[in-house]
Amino acid sequence: MGSSGRSLAVLTLLAVCGTGFAQDRVRLPVTLEARSSDFDYRSQVLVFAGVVIVQGEVRIVAEHARATGLDFEDSQWEFSGQVRITVPGGALASDQARVRFSAGAIATAAASGAPASFEQQREAELARGHATRIDYDHSRGTVELAGDAWLTDGRNEISGTRLVYSLATQRVVARSGEQGGEPVRITIRPREPAPPAPAP
Repeated sequence: MGSSGRSLAVLTLLAVCGTGFAQDRVRLPVTLEARSSDFDYRSQVLVFAGVVIVQGEVRIVAEHARATGLDFEDSQWEFSGQVRITVPGGALASDQARVRFSAGAIATAAASGAPASFEQQREAELARGHATRIDYDHSRGTVELAGDAWLTDGRNEISGTRLVYSLATQRVVARSGEQGGEPVRITIRPREPAPPAPAP
């Protein structure tokens, strides 16, 4: 992946990781592997290099990680350097990401870059978006895009200063008062005509 100014980040957090999936996931063990680790007993801060965290089908990989503790019931993690977060149906890749673990699973995640972006595989379409910052909130089931935000369902596009995408309902919410005076722009592309039926 290129520098932070050109890095491609792909974030899917977590339409498929609904409540039922999360409840199943918290019963799974969390494993952590690292090339090296450094634990500061005074500050209770852990620093890892070449870290891989796996819980079921959820996987986080990064060149560097800094955590407030190994207790995944309540801890804050900062990942940097070729960050990859994969979940069923999607993935995150960015230079930096902050993740909060609560009750044994990911509660929130924030990816930043130029840009950070996400995708969600829907039934017949691929929803994608990018922004300067993307925040995922599991309890709300939303992905919030802020700063030069852009979304597409594979055909139509919507852009604005701030967009909120509901993973459960697959809806986009944008209010003009939240755009700092900038209008929400929607581009609707016509469907491709169906190919003609072959001659008998």
